[in-house]
Amino acid sequence: TGEGRPGVAATLQALNGALRRPAALWVKESGARNLRHRDFLAPRAALSAAFPGGQVPPEAVSAVPSLRGPATQAVLAVQVRRPEAFRRLLGSLPGPDPSVAGARTGCVVLHCPALRSPAALRPRHLRSVLLADHLAQLLRAQGVSVHLVPALNEERRWEVLRQLRIDWPSGSGGSSLPDAVSALKAALGRCPCATACEQGPGTAEGVISKVHLKSFVEQQGLVGYDPNLDVLLVTEGTLRSLAELQEAVLQCPVSDPMAPPTSHFPSSSCCSIVHVVNCEEEFQQQQLDVLWRILDPEAHTALQKHLVCGPVKVTNPSSAIGADQYFQLRKRQMYEASVIKYGELAQDEAWTEVIDTLTVAAIRFEMLSTAHRSQITLDLENNSISTKGTKSGAFVMYNCARLATLFDTFQRAVEQGMYPPLPPVSELNFSCLREEGEWLLLFNYLLPFPEVLQQAAQLPPPSKGIRITANTETVCKFLIQLSMDFSSYYNRVHILGEPFPHLYDQMFARLRLLGAVRDVFHSALATLHLPPLSQI
Repeated sequence: TGEGRPGVAATLQALNGALRRPAALWVKESGARNLRHRDFLAPRAALSAAFPGGQVPPEAVSAVPSLRGPATQAVLAVQVRRPEAFRRLLGSLPGPDPSVAGARTGCVVLHCPALRSPAALRPRHLRSVLLADHLAQLLRAQGVSVHLVPALNEERRWEVLRQLRIDWPSGSGGSSLPDAVSALKAALGRCPCATACEQGPGTAEGVISKVHLKSFVEQQGLVGYDPNLDVLLVTEGTLRSLAELQEAVLQCPVSDPMAPPTSHFPSSSCCSIVHVVNCEEEFQQQQLDVLWRILDPEAHTALQKHLVCGPVKVTNPSSAIGADQYFQLRKRQMYEASVIKYGELAQDEAWTEVIDTLTVAAIRFEMLSTAHRSQITLDLENNSISTKGTKSGAFVMYNCARLATLFDTFQRAVEQGMYPPLPPVSELNFSCLREEGEWLLLFNYLLPFPEVLQQAAQLPPPSKGIRITANTETVCKFLIQLSMDFSSYYNRVHILGEPFPHLYDQMFARLRLLGAVRDVFHSALATLHLPPLSQI
């Protein structure tokens, strides 16, 4: 794929192009056993569909470098030149493609109705807020401008959001908000679907109008809405919610009509509105969606999409539990689990920040490592949290801390004269990296990482209706799997060997590899607002 940092998509495209077929024939291997023999595979079924009898022409085979097997073989496999792959990948920076991160690709307004709730937040509300917060970080990493709605005011300032490191804007709304509300109220008065309500007996307090949503939905041929949408009682608060959304849209960057649209990110010529809601709020948000379309028939209101979170089931609650109680419970459980594992060390004051970070990690992974459409079950029993489970946020943070300890130990040894400093990449001998786990770390994590971030931030348009699906669980699952494979490698391989010059080549190559793994940990954790730990 040329010089520079290779990527999975570009490599697959080159391999498919070499076989001169438009269909996607090649797949990337990921299992440790298969990676001993091949890195990319064109399966028998794909070849049979693309070529008569599955026989690949010799000239097509010769166009694929490193091809293993004759042209008549039912399966084609490619093995990468590994020292060259190590050199090219470890000589570049991790994270998003610089060409992507540096360019604005549009604007997204993420609206989280849970933060309008006058009552205390529940875990089900917390799920949608955490998801919106994570999605905002992922989109920004791809150069997308993101606006979060609603802004938190004094009534909406929940301590649990700060404790969970949720970066949400605050403020009472812009100075133009009252004017926007007045304009919406005037539009309501002119609306043929609306009927004014006089205050009096039998009229709900604060209701200023009744709007017939169902007739509008039918007239416009809108699909994907609940068939029970009918009459909405509109209040000043309803109009204020719409005005906040309108303000956020107006804050989006000036549109660029010459910008080419992309398939999975909003184009620079429009602003997408994504309502991130739990399934219990979905009906109310659909009402607000249709009302906004009625009162403001601009193009942006037609771009509203709904990202719906599945239910959060809480087991063993003594009573309905609030989000703040949930956080404090998990913090106490994390403290007790840490004392069991680390003894008196965990009771030291210096561990307060560590316990806080482990708690945030545990909750974020608990809420975000499951596909957003699926149900989450929270077990609140005392023994339901652990520092040992391989699929927990604490396990990810523990392995991140192991890397920090490794490099701290190496740096101290360099300062004491035990080892020379780590040489520049150009002087490293990557042919020393022959251990199975080393290729696994590079090929399954360092190579695809920029594309993992990109895929996690994609908001593909729905095939029909208003619901969209996002891969918001991708980063958590990636970090969990990375932690498992890194831990297996680190437990098996001794990195810092004896200070003998003939061992330095392998040690330095391994340190460079693990330095890149550490950078991937840090970049991925940043999308979850989790700082790397230097100790556990």
